[in-house]
Amino acid sequence: MLTYQTWESHELPSFPHDNETKGALDVLAWAYGEYKDDIVYACSFGVEGIVLIDLISKVKQDAEIVFLDTCLHFRETYETIEKVKEKYPFLRIVMKKPSLSLEEQAQQFGDELWKHNPNKCCELRKVIPLREALTGVTAWISGLRREQSPTRKHVEYINKDDKFQSIKVCPLIHWTWKDVWNYVYKHQLPYNVLHDRGYPSIGCEPCTSPALDPNDLRSGRWAGRGKTECGLHIS
Repeated sequence: MLTYQTWESHELPSFPHDNETKGALDVLAWAYGEYKDDIVYACSFGVEGIVLIDLISKVKQDAEIVFLDTCLHFRETYETIEKVKEKYPFLRIVMKKPSLSLEEQAQQFGDELWKHNPNKCCELRKVIPLREALTGVTAWISGLRREQSPTRKHVEYINKDDKFQSIKVCPLIHWTWKDVWNYVYKHQLPYNVLHDRGYPSIGCEPCTSPALDPNDLRSGRWAGRGKTECGLHIS
């Protein structure tokens, strides 16, 4: 089995990406065949996440899905999760919360930490909780696409994740924004209604606004703060 420790000596599989799912279904079939219950999908329940959940359900109906519940998400995001639970009743959706409540965080680091130190807020409410969720797990799945941003353009299907000392599987790397929506419409999947209101990328409510640049899908995340990533995908 491919693990973080055996990465250098393990021959990586190759996958075709000229088929209907641009390799995504092939990658997921390999990942669940390789890791079985030793892999989780960390999902933000944005539209890419909805596509991945539907594809995962075709491979493993009872897959574990982890949502990093920062307690700062939009109401519409929580509503989307409930719709997904109804559509895919066998999936195991885990709402992973930080160890600190918002009140405890304010006591230690000041009110509204996301305003004066967003990197620390992301560390406490996303990075550390994901590290905890991945403890004892060999691999995890992410919905990264190369088209999303310059920091993601070199991601591969299978990646050595030094940050979490894990294997990170990214089935959607070749999908475009149009591909994602075509799949959603074709299969009539539920999705976060904020996407229809100018939010292509949806994170925590205080740090997410409608996209400022229509050509940059993540331009509404931490707008004006010189920050583009929450830290989950940066080594």
